[in-house]
Amino acid sequence: MISKELLKRTEFYLLIVIVIISTVLTIITDQFLTFSNWFDLLRNNSFLGILALGELVVLISGGIDVSFTATATVAQYAMGIIISRYVGNLFLAFLIPGVIGIGLGSINALIIFFTGVPAVVVTIATLNVFNGLLQFTTGGKWIYNLPASFKNFAQIKIVEIPQPDGWPVGLSILVLFWVGAIILTWLILNRSTIGRKLYAMGGNDEAARRAGFSIFRLMLFAYCYMGFLAGIASVVQAQQNQVIQPNAIVGRELDVLAATVIGGASVFGGKGSVLGTVLGVLLLAIVRNGLILLGVSSYWHKVATGLIILVAVVVMALQRKFRSEAAA
Repeated sequence: MISKELLKRTEFYLLIVIVIISTVLTIITDQFLTFSNWFDLLRNNSFLGILALGELVVLISGGIDVSFTATATVAQYAMGIIISRYVGNLFLAFLIPGVIGIGLGSINALIIFFTGVPAVVVTIATLNVFNGLLQFTTGGKWIYNLPASFKNFAQIKIVEIPQPDGWPVGLSILVLFWVGAIILTWLILNRSTIGRKLYAMGGNDEAARRAGFSIFRLMLFAYCYMGFLAGIASVVQAQQNQVIQPNAIVGRELDVLAATVIGGASVFGGKGSVLGTVLGVLLLAIVRNGLILLGVSSYWHKVATGLIILVAVVVMALQRKFRSEAAA
């Protein structure tokens, strides 16, 4: 017997949709339900999954950030220059982007808080400023000569499965960074005071202010956390590609927002969960993977993503309307 509480949760319906789509793809193509395909799917979407968790925190706080791809690009390029020219240290490869991401995230928070300009306007502006300055100063040059220790790290497998052809398939260590981000974000949102305050502020910032919450500190935390995860995600993306391109990440904003909104995070603030965001990422990943396996043109991938976002936003708006009417 399914409880009424479960039927109200977005995660429940997301899981059903994922199971249905996966079943159909398993029937249509024998390549979908294989270790090789799923290990690649998880590895290739770890970057997206980490960014979506950062966006989740910002949306819950009542804000929105679309500049994270530029933040990730700047952090990644700075890291690439330092480890390729000066110190090829793997620890610095993760530390540098994280610190830069926090710094750029704080710029967003400061502008939004002290000017009162809507977050979407500010972050669209900083997206173009950050990315434009990087393109101007670097000339769009790629970084190829990454240290061997950096490149070899991406080849580590946390588990390997033997295959009939004698070549084992393995799950990349890069997936662990997504898992780590999932655990950290869940702890912040569900087991910390700041997480409860973020939900309260996103639900009603005026009530949160009257309750004595520091709106500035909460906003600063949300955008800095987004920046931090953008920095970590940029390293994962560089590990995947084994090269740093200043134009490779910007343009992925829609994918991240789609995964977060599909997972139940409200664009109005105060609502969202880590589980829902993870399921949203997996749904997008499965849909795209299925289209690739079926040989569908890549142009339809964006169409599918846009339709999924549209459905999710419409459903969310209707739920909000029905709840308001019921309360009235």
